[in-house]
Amino acid sequence: MKHGLLPVATIALGAAAFSSANAGEAGMSAAAAERLANYTQTGETTTCLSLRSIRSIKALDEKHFLVTTRNKEAYLNVVSAKCNNAHRANFRIEYTTSQSQLCRHEIIRVVDNSSGIASGSCSLGDFERLEKKADPEAS
Repeated sequence: MKHGLLPVATIALGAAAFSSANAGEAGMSAAAAERLANYTQTGETTTCLSLRSIRSIKALDEKHFLVTTRNKEAYLNVVSAKCNNAHRANFRIEYTTSQSQLCRHEIIRVVDNSSGIASGSCSLGDFERLEKKADPEAS
């Protein structure tokens, strides 16, 4: 089964709020931390997500990916090594799996949309559940 997903961005740090101030210590770009600023890390992880439940995978930078599900849950996945160009606009993320789940250690590829040539690949880590912060304007 082959799946292609266009990269986008957003992220957070487990049991902590994301900010550009703590991004460097987490190995995260300031842009990724900014996109994750609306989330709090829970510290709760899972090794796999059902393919049917995954709505999108967005690259926040070359190591951090925001995974959203159809029931509006969000997960942060930190890959083992950089996925070159994953966060760039003209690239997409692809993966192939024989399972009904996307799991830790699965390989994702970054592919140039115009040429179809892979520019890199990396191995997924655990999926950490994120909680959306309450909208301060909704209070």
